[in-house]
Amino acid sequence: MPNQQKKVIFCTAGLLSFVCALGVVTALGTPLWIKATFFCKTGALLVNASGQELDKFMGEMQYGLFHGEGVRQCGLGARPFRFSFFPNLLKAIPVSIHVNVILFSIILIVLTMVGTAFFMYNAFGKPFETLHGPLGLYLLSFISGNICPNMLFVPSVAGSCGCLVMILFASEVKIHHLSEKIANYQEGTYAYKTQSEKYTTSFWVVFICFFVHFLNGLLIRLAGFQFPFAKSKDTETTNVAADLMY
Repeated sequence: MPNQQKKVIFCTAGLLSFVCALGVVTALGTPLWIKATFFCKTGALLVNASGQELDKFMGEMQYGLFHGEGVRQCGLGARPFRFSFFPNLLKAIPVSIHVNVILFSIILIVLTMVGTAFFMYNAFGKPFETLHGPLGLYLLSFISGNICPNMLFVPSVAGSCGCLVMILFASEVKIHHLSEKIANYQEGTYAYKTQSEKYTTSFWVVFICFFVHFLNGLLIRLAGFQFPFAKSKDTETTNVAADLMY
């Protein structure tokens, strides 16, 4: 492939990585990861509410990794509230999982920025040798986006920071009932039950970043570089012949 086309490919991959890094940085600080609705069971049972009356007992909230806001309703009108995970909710949430989500998000940002630098250097400078060349690009994309040598997109917890962020956050929300714990925080009189939860903008930004690393792997291959650790048939034949000689 001509050098000009390789520059275009590496520039494209570098720009995609840079945009992803900015997206994850923005997503990390916004309360747009989850939007949930919850139901005030206690209030509805006390007045034996039914039909359209149940709408008076439905609250909603949205939150991210650091803070959020919502509205509680228990038949007595709307009660807006705001909350922060640190330090307010430390006793109510699974702290280890939540901290790991933030940690792997930061690692994802760092690796994506380093990958951007490698792409741009290979586009405008002399390509790195060994680890700093195509192998370095594959390695960084593999760590931050889980690109396997055989081009299979494997959502492995062990291989991808982006995948880890999504899996850990989803487990915190669904398995540990994060929204319900937030709704019931410091509510001694009323009990709330989660009705619906949906992932919003910031969560899907992380997913897109995860997917872009896979796309960058395809771009590296399109530039004419072989996958790391892949041996040609001629090399394997030569090695077998050498073994037979001895």
